[in-house]
Amino acid sequence: MQETTAFNDTKLVLKIAETQSELEACFHLLHEAYVANNFMEPHPSELRVTPYHALPTTTTLCAIYDGEVVGTISLIRDGVFGFPMQKAFDLHGVRERGGQIAEVSALAVHPRFRRTVGLVVMPLMKFMYGYCTRYFDTRHLVIAVNPSHIVFYESLLMFQRLFNQVVECYGFVNGAPAVGATLDLIDAPDLMRAANASKAGKKRDLAHYFLNTELPNIQWPSRRYHITNDPVMTPALIDHFFNERTDTFQTMDRRQTALLHSIYDSTDYRDCLPKLTAAEQAAVRTRRYPRYSLHCPGEFSVRMRTAHHCFTLDVVDVSEDGFQARTPPEVPMATWGQVDIELGPATHSSVTAATVRRQHVGDSSFVSFRLNAADSAWTTFTKHLSSGTAHHPA
Repeated sequence: MQETTAFNDTKLVLKIAETQSELEACFHLLHEAYVANNFMEPHPSELRVTPYHALPTTTTLCAIYDGEVVGTISLIRDGVFGFPMQKAFDLHGVRERGGQIAEVSALAVHPRFRRTVGLVVMPLMKFMYGYCTRYFDTRHLVIAVNPSHIVFYESLLMFQRLFNQVVECYGFVNGAPAVGATLDLIDAPDLMRAANASKAGKKRDLAHYFLNTELPNIQWPSRRYHITNDPVMTPALIDHFFNERTDTFQTMDRRQTALLHSIYDSTDYRDCLPKLTAAEQAAVRTRRYPRYSLHCPGEFSVRMRTAHHCFTLDVVDVSEDGFQARTPPEVPMATWGQVDIELGPATHSSVTAATVRRQHVGDSSFVSFRLNAADSAWTTFTKHLSSGTAHHPA
């Protein structure tokens, strides 16, 4: 059970930016901070909106004080575009350790709150850490920051530099210098406790703050299903930010445009995305990327010879008539059995399915299943996934 901290300024709210006004305020705050630091040229919209913000694997967090957005940070999980810093930094060593990677990016705090670090900056960083460890299915965080800021991340969250080299001209921030760093979230608790051992039980014990306190100011996402991302870009929001307010779509290459179509493949989105050629449309139809990532626990029960066997499942992808799950390696192929899956905290599906194909990725075994027939819970679940409403509370 986590202990509640003494921090109780009820004027502060920490949440996912999801409305047009919240996102507009975040992008404006980011623009002003980046222009002031020469990380970008001023844009007529006074917003900083990147192609990564259009992706369902990007989450923008915000700090709202007395009704005004005063802090923001974006988390860009490795997806169809990759993430910004991989163009300048070697992340091979991070990828070798396994697990999802997310880049911490686009941090901006209103000038009024930069000196009082404990009022907005610390709660926002705690929110970011908690979201990644509880909700975002992330093992590694990576950052690319100005050399003058790297010590902050090293001392606060135990980030470790990728190497001691400084990239002198980092294109994502207008050619400013940058240092790359990473944090393995599995190792982070032990690193924090060791670094704060002399402060244990004291007010400045950052390990206690990040690991053992709960801020009542944080509004954690309320999800009806076991999804691991919170896409908020509706067709209206995409049209507003990427067509009406900025020219971001015009700066994207054709590959990125096609990838967006492969994610947002409904007619509602098609009208607000850049148009594709006939050849590009044909290519998109052959490959789809899921808008949501999943981790639904389940069981596959099957009779083998004279005994029943039960195998645990971690369902990671679904369709109307099948799914893919991480399984033990001994799950038999070409076999029918009973599948029970917890789609969400209060939603279960019980179906008959057959194993049809196995794939090995690293040390993990993934098996594709074909349903005999979907039950009502499964049908509703897949409809919510395809319509982009799976992250909404029931």
